[in-house]
Amino acid sequence: VSKPSPFTDSDTADEAVRATCDDASTCKRFATSKGYWTDLHVQYFVRQIGERKAPEINRGYYGRVRGMNLLIDAFLKKTQCDCQVVNLGAGLDTTFWRLKDENIMPKKFFEVDFPMIVARKIHHIKTKPPLSKPLIETHSTDSLRLDGHSLDSDRYCIIGADLRDLPALEEKLKKFQINPELPTLFLSECVLVYMTAEQSSKLVNWVADTFPVAMFINYEQVNMNDRFGQIMIENLQRRQCNLAGVDVCQSLDSQKERFLSAGWESVNALDMMTVYSVLPREDVARIERLEFLDERELLQQLLQHYCICWAVKDKLSLGEGSI
Repeated sequence: VSKPSPFTDSDTADEAVRATCDDASTCKRFATSKGYWTDLHVQYFVRQIGERKAPEINRGYYGRVRGMNLLIDAFLKKTQCDCQVVNLGAGLDTTFWRLKDENIMPKKFFEVDFPMIVARKIHHIKTKPPLSKPLIETHSTDSLRLDGHSLDSDRYCIIGADLRDLPALEEKLKKFQINPELPTLFLSECVLVYMTAEQSSKLVNWVADTFPVAMFINYEQVNMNDRFGQIMIENLQRRQCNLAGVDVCQSLDSQKERFLSAGWESVNALDMMTVYSVLPREDVARIERLEFLDERELLQQLLQHYCICWAVKDKLSLGEGSI
């Protein structure tokens, strides 16, 4: 009798999704080495600058980082930092350290990702003082609470969990003192697209039901019905990466509908071409001088196939709709 294979297709798919975490961080490492934006901490997660990335990829990441940061900072300003942030599928993201440096930290910053990625991130934090020092400085006791798949301090917490398993996610967030009464910002970047539409709907429903004052910022693919979108899907499939939730990525309307049908009060979505066009012009002019761009058309196509969608639920009338 042949032995059952130890890995199922879903294991392979999850592994491919985990690999996208390295893609994002190596792209950010390269773009910051070129001067697109400043990130003093990414070097501790990704040591090598790595192979050259095309200028349109660097500009795409610039738009992504700048667009997300503008919305994150607006939420922190609006709540006067009396809030929490939950980064879903955070990977090796460095936002917590940026907020600490800029003195705009929320009450507590949570990160959630696959246990395997969390274990790697914890290892980096433990072994690199520029990462651990900011946690210790904002912590009231000498010791951080640590085990293999979670690290908890007063202001920063990282949890290993599967976003498709809501009861377990909720239990872990409660264990680490999430407070549903506080205004809470949820972030996800190219995360929901790897879950089925039903799974991601349940997740955004759960957030809306649990947090009376909340904002959710989601960055991911859009306009995936056309030829360019199909090529993007095929490229990912070649790497065993299945976009299980790609149906929600058909249009800005379908992106917004996911939140509207889950009870979010106001929802906005812009493709990255539009986001790029409204970023501060002086800085855009600066980064456009960094590298010559041959294929302006390719950059436009890329930017038209990603979007930022942000949804607000505001029972305290903080006026977050105005963000």
